Amino acid sequence: MTNDQYEAASSFWIKKDAESKHMDDQVLYERIDHFLSGHKVLALACGDASFIRCTPLEYTWHDGALWIFSEGGLKFRALQNHPHVSAAVFESNMSFGSLLSCQIQGNAEIVDLNSREYIAEASFRHIPAEMLQKLPSPMWLIRIVPDEITLLDSSLKKEGYGSRQTWKR
Repeated sequence: MTNDQYEAASSFWIKKDAESKHMDDQVLYERIDHFLSGHKVLALACGDASFIRCTPLEYTWHDGALWIFSEGGLKFRALQNHPHVSAAVFESNMSFGSLLSCQIQGNAEIVDLNSREYIAEASFRHIPAEMLQKLPSPMWLIRIVPDEITLLDSSLKKEGYGSRQTWKR
């Protein structure tokens, strides 16, 4: 690819979004909320100056955030200095031309192991707090608060909207 081709490809959706019909923010957020609440697995991408990592993880979505329990891994090396992350949640059985997914950008933070939020998330998942305390190493809780969520939904065209809709905090 030439530099001009890279530039044209990278600006494709910017131009297309400028020309498309956009949903009301509240209606869009409700769609996103419904989609994210109905799924359990995301791909979390994070990195720093020397490496990148993309990890499939179980999550829950509520209170305007993604909540992820994790024992550890190299993602924590990136999160320590670079909390800005990206995540993707998608339907895996879609055919060409019928996509449904969310791309999420936001900031991740590690929730204190002794906080009410940590206990509340364990309870939300029906995990006894006592069990978490007995583990040989901590089960860390990552909270991701989105700055921006892009819903890609081919069926929106039938409603007169562009297939790509972006919600921003």
